[in-house]
Amino acid sequence: MRLLTVGLSHRTAPVDLRERVDFARKDLDAALRLLAERNVVREFVILSTCNRAEIYAVGDGRPTADLLGRFLSEYHGVTHADVAAHLYVYEGDAAARHLFRVASGLDSLVVGEPQISGQVKTAYAAAADRGYTGALINRAFHCAFATAKRVRTETGLAEGAVSVSYAAIALARKILGDLQALDVLILGAGEMAKLTGVHLQARQVRQITVVSRTFDAADSLAQTLGGRAVAWSDLGRALTAADIVVSSTGAAEPILTRAQLKEAMRPRRGRPLFIMDIAVPRDVEPDAADIDQLFLYNIDDLQAIVQENMARRGDQVESSERIVSEEVARFAEWAQSREVVPTVVALRRRFESIRQAEITRLGPRLAGLPPEAHARLDEVTRLIVEKLLLTPTEQLKSVNDEALLAAYADALNALFRLAAEESDAQTPPSRPQAAS
Repeated sequence: MRLLTVGLSHRTAPVDLRERVDFARKDLDAALRLLAERNVVREFVILSTCNRAEIYAVGDGRPTADLLGRFLSEYHGVTHADVAAHLYVYEGDAAARHLFRVASGLDSLVVGEPQISGQVKTAYAAAADRGYTGALINRAFHCAFATAKRVRTETGLAEGAVSVSYAAIALARKILGDLQALDVLILGAGEMAKLTGVHLQARQVRQITVVSRTFDAADSLAQTLGGRAVAWSDLGRALTAADIVVSSTGAAEPILTRAQLKEAMRPRRGRPLFIMDIAVPRDVEPDAADIDQLFLYNIDDLQAIVQENMARRGDQVESSERIVSEEVARFAEWAQSREVVPTVVALRRRFESIRQAEITRLGPRLAGLPPEAHARLDEVTRLIVEKLLLTPTEQLKSVNDEALLAAYADALNALFRLAAEESDAQTPPSRPQAAS
């Protein structure tokens, strides 16, 4: 049984597909429960963020991975063919490396962003609290958290790391230049909206307006940012007045339609409107992009900013990758010992049972020997078994290739019938039948 990762992300799938397989958009608890009911895997974690949908599990390689991929598509009502082309599958050490990189922010859209570590912890807790994790998953995720902590404390990867919201403002500056004379409308009052507002404050925009379905939440954020809150019913007028709109709500469906935006553009008399939709699922209907003088960008359009960020912090990335490699090696050593120990124990038990059986069989012939001779015989036969097992035990422990180790373990189990021996050892002796 090996650690598996099955999923898709901003690296492999467009935003429209990521929207359709977003577990957070539906009931994550229901997804966890349904996967457990299918009995595909015994331990698993579902990680769903705006940029990825992944299942981490323990299973038998590709056959299990294929079933997990089909669950991902079927649960969301998406044809498997549409999903399969964008799925990635990692096994064993590769799955651990992927998890460690994700938790450390190395696989994020914006490398080094800090939010992902908390999202991984939340996903793990959701599965662990419901009893869906076991020894291998628990170890993998705790190692991932330790790796993320090392990256955070030993490198400068997170120092000045641009978040998605920062990248959105960077793109706005790249297109519009100085933002100081512009009015900005923020849709939403969550963490991403708050981060966006902080970056906008730093750019000294002329006015920040916050709109949320809950006015108190909008008002609270507006006060924090030194801006003003507007009721949801006044969204149309706020759109008309704004120069930049940054939308980051948790709505399941678009909150800005093409018709709504077209109406808001009429009084502007050709004045352009820049909209950065950083929500997943998207807040703005994609076909609004064809409205004259409306410039719509979504989260996938931030890739250029991401590449610039990567180039600026290449040394930190390299150091972080080195830490990940160190932690993966440690995890692999633990996982390997976990695979080796049961085989070694079973092999020793098998040889010992043979030794004991032979001594018992020869008991009548050895009955005349004095006690010290019996003790010497027991010691000599035990040492012979130890020497016979020494080389295969050392060879098993020295194997670094997972596939080869699995092949050796399978061969030993088959040649010495170790599984049958274990079964016999665990079966209690039958009680003698009472005389009738």
